[in-house]
Amino acid sequence: EEEEEAALSEAELEQRVEVLLAETDTLWMLHLPPALLSTEAQEAPRVLERNKIYAEICEAKIGSEYFEEKIVQTISGAAKTKEVQCETITVAEKGTMVTPWDLGDSLDASGTEPAEAEPPESPAGKSSKSPTAEEQGEAGAVPSATASSITLAESAAPASSPEEQECHSGAILTSAKLQQDLVVMERILMENIFQPKLAVYRQIPVLIEPDVTSDTEEEGDEEEEDEDEEAAEAAESPAEGAGPRLELLWSYGCDLTRGHSVSSMAWNKANPDLLAVGYREFLSRDQRKGLACCWSLKNPMWPERIFRCDHGVTAVDFSLARPHLLAVGTASGRVAIYDVRSRQDSALLDSSASLNKHKGPVWQLRWVEQNRGAAAGDKEERLMCISGDGRVTQWFIQQRLDCSDVMQIKRTESEKKKLPGERERKSEGPISQQAAGMCFDFHPEDADIFLAGTEEGHIYCCSCSGKEQILGTYRGHEGPVYKVAWNPASTNMFLSCSADWSILLWHRDSHSPLLTFTSVTAFVHDIKWTPQSALMFAAVNEKRVEIWDLSVSIFDPVLSCAASPEGNLSSLLFARNAECLLLGDSCGQVGVWQLHSLAVPSTDQV
Repeated sequence: EEEEEAALSEAELEQRVEVLLAETDTLWMLHLPPALLSTEAQEAPRVLERNKIYAEICEAKIGSEYFEEKIVQTISGAAKTKEVQCETITVAEKGTMVTPWDLGDSLDASGTEPAEAEPPESPAGKSSKSPTAEEQGEAGAVPSATASSITLAESAAPASSPEEQECHSGAILTSAKLQQDLVVMERILMENIFQPKLAVYRQIPVLIEPDVTSDTEEEGDEEEEDEDEEAAEAAESPAEGAGPRLELLWSYGCDLTRGHSVSSMAWNKANPDLLAVGYREFLSRDQRKGLACCWSLKNPMWPERIFRCDHGVTAVDFSLARPHLLAVGTASGRVAIYDVRSRQDSALLDSSASLNKHKGPVWQLRWVEQNRGAAAGDKEERLMCISGDGRVTQWFIQQRLDCSDVMQIKRTESEKKKLPGERERKSEGPISQQAAGMCFDFHPEDADIFLAGTEEGHIYCCSCSGKEQILGTYRGHEGPVYKVAWNPASTNMFLSCSADWSILLWHRDSHSPLLTFTSVTAFVHDIKWTPQSALMFAAVNEKRVEIWDLSVSIFDPVLSCAASPEGNLSSLLFARNAECLLLGDSCGQVGVWQLHSLAVPSTDQV
């Protein structure tokens, strides 16, 4: 070949040669005919016509019972455009506030609950807690006997019976933690509701929340706001020459006390915001049921403690040496002592087992301290009671409650003058030799001397020690004496009120009254000296509360206000740390009234 190639001549080499390249045969491995066609192709009109005919056929088949749409597998999967219509997706932000104690509770719960589900025979050195999601992700698919057992226990927990679920929910509702949390929440709500009134009671500035209004509402409400501001200014700054007035802040009362009458009230000696109130029921004929409730300033809508008694409560008082002890006297003669720290309804001590218990209603009781000159062992305070059976008793708090008689009030003959022409009547023998005791009050400086008011209308000055128990007798009332009160500053003066519509001012050395105060024809149920001045006192009759100022007038009170439109007023009490007056009525309400513009006289006038 080399020789033949070399044999080519130069002319042959210079000759022009034409080479033609042709397409080889195409080998088709997979052929899928296209389902789409360009609109510029020659076959486009024919394909559009076929599609139009197919759409008309489909529309004609809609609603026909012989037509059913099914999906079949075809050789060529036609690409179709699908559209989905749905409602607008709204995005909302939600958040919660977690406090440090919530985190602590959740950690404690996670540390205690899984430990109960773990079997007792756990390998040493392994944690008793159930694996979290991160731990499971890190561990991968490695099987664990402990993890599988805990997972099975956790997965089986929701499949508990309805009875077990009810027991679990009941345990949550009755738990002490939930009760404490509800009390805290209740305190917050009450403080938000009564914040302006409590601020007035505490004598601190009232926080006023600004009103946020739109621009369109501001123009229409300008006139109303101006009128409201003028009315508020007129209320805050009364006209010159206006006398004292009362403003109702709130009322202690609830559905439980409705239908009862407030018989007595007493402040706690250590906590000035804790008030004890005794209730008697007058709706029923037998007048059996009674309540003793402890109200707190933090919740005026429901009492903190409720002690139910079989008979009406007639007297309550807190102890001074042990402020958690509350003494309660009832209309049946029962004397009970409750511990307000406990939420139980039962009494700590009761006089039911005492042989010397009272046969009549305990109208008043008082914790009294012993004299300073007494022996070292007799410095404990004593509980004194006066009852309708004519006895003044002293109660001893030991393993059981027992008493001894301090004195028995004897009945005396009334001194009536014989009218001219009137025949002498035979003296009728008294049914009982004892006179029913209604009230008493101990001397502010000498605890051995006390006043005792009786149903006959007489007042006795008595001594707890000494041969002569009765030091003096004061006759002036024509009806039962409801209350007596020593003057805290001028200790030789005292007041008394009675069912004969009168209030009498007495001097200890005079057996006839110095002054008589009568404004309306109604029973005077209670009297109290004001803590601000020794010349002022307050009294309640059936419908009105009156404040008398002896430096202004001895004929008319400086304030007379109808403070109970629904029922009759029954008792009063001055607040210890505020210029307020508490009034109890026959409807079970204890109203807290603020005293405004009350001029206090000088102490030099005493």
